[in-house]
Amino acid sequence: MPLDFPLSTTTLDNGLRVVVSSDHSVPSVSINLWVEVGSGHERPGSTGLAHLFEHLMFQGSELVGEGEHMSLLMAQGGRANATTSFDRTAYVESVPTGALELALWLEADRHGHLLPALTQANLDNQRDVVVEEKRQRYDTVPYGEALAHACRLVFPEGHPYRHTPIGSMEDLLAATLEHTHDFFTAHYGPATSILTLVGDVEPADAFAMAQTYFGHLPTGLTAKRPEPAAPLGPMTEPAELDLVEDVPSERLYLCFRLPAVSDPDFLPCAMALDSLASLSVSRLHLRLLRRDESASGLSASALGLAQGSLGLLVADISEGRTLAEVEATIREELMDFARTGPEEAQLEASRADTERSWLEALAAFDERAELISRATALFGDPQRINTYLDQVVAVTAEQVRRAAEVWLQPSGMAPIRYRQEANR
Repeated sequence: MPLDFPLSTTTLDNGLRVVVSSDHSVPSVSINLWVEVGSGHERPGSTGLAHLFEHLMFQGSELVGEGEHMSLLMAQGGRANATTSFDRTAYVESVPTGALELALWLEADRHGHLLPALTQANLDNQRDVVVEEKRQRYDTVPYGEALAHACRLVFPEGHPYRHTPIGSMEDLLAATLEHTHDFFTAHYGPATSILTLVGDVEPADAFAMAQTYFGHLPTGLTAKRPEPAAPLGPMTEPAELDLVEDVPSERLYLCFRLPAVSDPDFLPCAMALDSLASLSVSRLHLRLLRRDESASGLSASALGLAQGSLGLLVADISEGRTLAEVEATIREELMDFARTGPEEAQLEASRADTERSWLEALAAFDERAELISRATALFGDPQRINTYLDQVVAVTAEQVRRAAEVWLQPSGMAPIRYRQEANR
């Protein structure tokens, strides 16, 4: 039976999509302004700009001084944040009901009137912040570059997902004020944005506020955006990477190219990875961790994206065991899984784990708003938050087996092997 979270939608004349999920359980509202711009929209030589704008949007706008966006919200008991991914940049606020109009006014000013405040000083300041973030979160932590390596192995030259949102430091350092202005006008505007409100507000009131604060903004997008990439099939060319680094343990990343998140095969692929490695009853967990004790940790994930997705299967190698034997075991199990498919207990565990995490997310206003914006952007249907679990239940063991046979074969994976200095 589908969930029944209330959803009301409208689209303003300038193209802004507005979605409201009323919930009066507490006197607060979560705002999610999803802008369809991420690292996947960047051009070669201009990487990292989407993430840079996540920072620049907090540096002031036409009517709001530097730092005032946060201070004004915090003075009312609110909070704000933002994140950047491959397909989007999301700006998030959570405020008491009485501060909703303030939050919308602030968001509309920076969303529509950022450029007057985008100075060389602000650009230089936030570029330095991003460079330091890359050093601290990626360059100097164990396995910190694994996702970047995976993207380069899985996606071909010229594909929008070949680089990660943090981007290239060389590109960021070379970006001029003119480049950043051009990027903003190419990607920021009502036509590429979704405003989702979850919480203590009625749809009619929310729509009226959206019209008041966002309705005057021009549609925008005066510059041309990159065309979407053509769909890709599974990997066919061999690719691998061996690294010797100062890491706590040797680790194996097996990377797979998966279909776009909206493709019917994506969900069966995700459930196949669950059945293989994400659960306590998964076949690799039972074999590598319990029986062979050749791995000390194991996980799998499917990063669902609009223009092609990424699957990762990760194993930490037990002391005294080798990367080669663990990789050989996984290859063997992948081939067998493609023949036999998942056991019913594995499918049930995958469904139960998905249901738990989905319901937990929908119970929180911020996360519900994010999932609504995502469903609207990637599937064109905010109601997907209510029907997703029914889609999960409907996936059969044969669909999972067939998806694994196509997308999760050893011939279509790219290994990344982290070796320790002593074992090189």
